Amino acid sequence: MATTQDKKLPFGKIDLYSSRYFYACTLGGIIACGPTHTAVTPLDLVKCRRQVDPSIYKSNVSAWRSIFAKEGLRGVFFGWAPTLAGYSLQGAGKYGFYEVFKYWYGEQLFPNTNRTLVYLGASASAEFFADLALCPFEAIKVRMQTTLPPYAHNLRDGWKKVVAQDGIGGLYKGLYPLWARQIPYTMTKFATFEEAVNLIYRTLGGPKDSYSRLTQTGVSFAGGYLAGILCAIVSHPADVMVSKLNAERKAGEGAMTAVSRIYSKIGFVGLWNGLPVRIAMLGTLTGFQWLIYDSFKVFCGLPTTGGH
Repeated sequence: MATTQDKKLPFGKIDLYSSRYFYACTLGGIIACGPTHTAVTPLDLVKCRRQVDPSIYKSNVSAWRSIFAKEGLRGVFFGWAPTLAGYSLQGAGKYGFYEVFKYWYGEQLFPNTNRTLVYLGASASAEFFADLALCPFEAIKVRMQTTLPPYAHNLRDGWKKVVAQDGIGGLYKGLYPLWARQIPYTMTKFATFEEAVNLIYRTLGGPKDSYSRLTQTGVSFAGGYLAGILCAIVSHPADVMVSKLNAERKAGEGAMTAVSRIYSKIGFVGLWNGLPVRIAMLGTLTGFQWLIYDSFKVFCGLPTTGGH
């Protein structure tokens, strides 16, 4: 029976691990990922272009000045539409499925398993499915952002061109490299976050429930920021290769053949182009994603993530 306090919650009382709980986590993932990735489109735009052609701009600031002078604010945020659509869908899968798999693996299938292994397995499983939703939009975004003049001027135009040239399969040409980038990234992001949050609470000296919800969401932001820095480093070589593949892959060329050809051209050092920008971008991005996600859970009357 619902209490007066439960009725004050926006969606009523939500039982942990119920279908409504997982739906709420999925919605939280959309809110956390779509807008935040879209907000850093200017960083992403310059990062992708410099990964493909390191000589295109002297610095990030000069890049934004040049783009703004020629195209205005719209040019600085070029590629925002596929970013918003793709990362909203990815956020739904990443956070929603993570909560599902963490419950299945940690509470149902392997209750006595080391918790870090549960975090790693749950995040890898979640990202596998999330990338199926992200891949078409990522392919269009990267082609739009890394070609001059642009391959397409908007999401609809890009979708039509890719399908016309390569069929629906063209939207998934970068799926394997995307998995190679995103799965290690997400495993690092979620496992590091969970461990960082636990460490912060141990350092503070009290159980999570003894702190206010404001403090708890602050811990989520700090844990997320630390996780973002580490996962940016872990996943960066694959991120460079995804950008290169979407921009330079030849018609009919196999994925591994393209990877080998591109690597022979850029070498090991080339895989690290744009890393400082990506660290700044993902540290901030990941911190705010966890802050938004856990704030939404608090808004729904649910506990924040980690620290148990």
